[in-house]
Parts: sequence; C-alpha cells; structure tokens
Amino acid sequence: MVQSQSEPLNLALPTDNDAILRGGGPEFYQYIERDYKGVKSTPWEGGQYGFVRDPIETPAGIVYTRFHEGIDIRPLQRDERGEPIDPVRAIAAGVVVHTNLVPGFSNYGKYVVVEHRWDGCSYYSLYGHLSSIQVHVGQLVQQRDQLGVMGHTGEGLNQARAHLHLELNLMLSRQFESWHDNLFKTDPNHHGIYNGINLMGIDIARLYLALRKQPALTIPEFLSEEETLYRLLLPDSGHFDLPKFYPWMLAQKNAERPVSWEVSFNRAGVPLKIAPSGKHVREPELSYLKPTGIESSYLTRDQVAGRGQGAHLTDKGKRFARLLIYPD
Repeated sequence: MVQSQSEPLNLALPTDNDAILRGGGPEFYQYIERDYKGVKSTPWEGGQYGFVRDPIETPAGIVYTRFHEGIDIRPLQRDERGEPIDPVRAIAAGVVVHTNLVPGFSNYGKYVVVEHRWDGCSYYSLYGHLSSIQVHVGQLVQQRDQLGVMGHTGEGLNQARAHLHLELNLMLSRQFESWHDNLFKTDPNHHGIYNGINLMGIDIARLYLALRKQPALTIPEFLSEEETLYRLLLPDSGHFDLPKFYPWMLAQKNAERPVSWEVSFNRAGVPLKIAPSGKHVREPELSYLKPTGIESSYLTRDQVAGRGQGAHLTDKGKRFARLLIYPD
C-alpha cells in the first residue's frame, strides 16, 4: 500500500451532461424499457444507482429486486445517423488499469477502468458501453482527459438507449482470478481482477451531490452514513484483502489476529465496517439481518434468503463471502 496521501476527492462528471446537479433526473439518466404485468413503460428512474429494476408485488408493496451498480448517463450529442458522439472523460486523475476492447467479452461492452488513489487507498471508476476507447493500460490520465466515446456496446442496448454506464468501486480481492476459475470453469474471465464481479460499486450519484454540499468529504465519511442491512462472520484468513485495501473499515486494530471477522454490509452489498470477533466459524455465516418483514433475497441481491431466525446465506451469498477470504 502506498502510504502517502494523494489528491483530494474532487470528482468531475464524465460527460457534458450535468443535469444531475440541477435536479434534472429525466434529462440526466437514460431510461430503461420495462414490461410490468403487461404494461410497457420507459422509466428514467431505472438508470439510477440501486434497486431500481424488476419490480415485484409483495404484501409490503412493490419491491424492486434488481440492483443497478452504476448510473446510466444519456447522451447530449448524436451524429446524422443517430449515433452518440459524447466524449467520455476521467472523473479524476489516475492510471488506466484495464480496457476491454471486445464488446462480447462483457455486459459492459467496451469499457475502461481507471484506478484512483485517495488517502492511500485505491478506488476504481468504470466507464461502460463505449463505442471506442482512446487510452491504453498503464496510461496516466488527468481529470477530464478523454477516455473514449459514448456508445451502445454490450448486452441489451440499442442506439436509442445509448448511454455511459459509470461506476465508482471498491475492490474485493486480489485472488479473484483463481476464485473465478475454480467456480466458473466454462465461463472465461477476460478481465483479470478488474472483472465487474470483483468491483463493488458505491452510490456515485449521491456522492456527487454530497460533494456539492461538503467539498472536503471523504469516501469513508460518505459510507459511514450508509445503513447496515446484514453482517457476515468470516474465518480469519491471510488472504482477507478488504482490511488491507481499506484500513478505514477496521472498527478497531488489535495486536493479535482474531479467530474471525464480522463484516457489515449495506443493502447493495457494499462492505462498510470490519470488526474482530471471538467466535470460531469454519465457513462464512450470517450473523445479523435487520428486520424488515420482506423476504430478504429481494433486498440483498439474493445473497441472503429467508426472514427472522430462518434467514441464511444462499449459495450465491456463500460464493461471495468465500471470495473475500479465498483460497483459505
């Protein structure tokens, strides 16, 4: 880990579309196509971060069950053929760590990942669905340097819905490649540790707005406002990278290693806090779930299922938790 503090958290928007800063949701977010109980619609809200897609009806009301890890920014400029031509720029200074030039290799289509360093920690911005890429791996970029051009490459897009998919992520594990190769033997990983599964997106739209009110805000301070939905107990592991990547998550620093760790997550699955635990566990297990009265699989990206005392990690949740400590 580099210990020196880098530049402050000063984020620029990645395109010239700044309607989000003026409260212009429909002008900023690209709409999605929805068919709910035979009623077709094109809600712009589906382009926001969070649980904004795939509504279902529950006794508690409508619940949106599909998580969207970034924000979809609509174009401002199109050429005579209707193709978007908006330049896509780096939201902050950093280094290009991954470029995907083959659209079929990812749901993101052609995409770029840039690593940023703030307060000694690495965060990763991702720019998806590009029509072209103008940078290469290892290239240093300054804020607002052009990375590529907006497009509609990737899964489920057409020209009308062209947009930039933007994320700001934490990284989960250095061991991602071996974890993925072990579990998904017929699904090749073309992206190394910069695969979207290993990058956990935070609410960048809310962060932009929060920075307008509090320019000195840090990411740890921003995430401290998030509510914990569930906690997992993990066996201690020498490959548990989260506290090495983001030491600010540690609730306390002990001289001796604990027998296990309790990690707090928000609804999106973003890790918020890490605390030592004295409970011996042989495999990851659920230690807390906030009571909601709603089937927990709808609220946790299918990581947790059941309610109350019957709540438990799903197979998907166990795989996710295993990634955090893999291969131990």
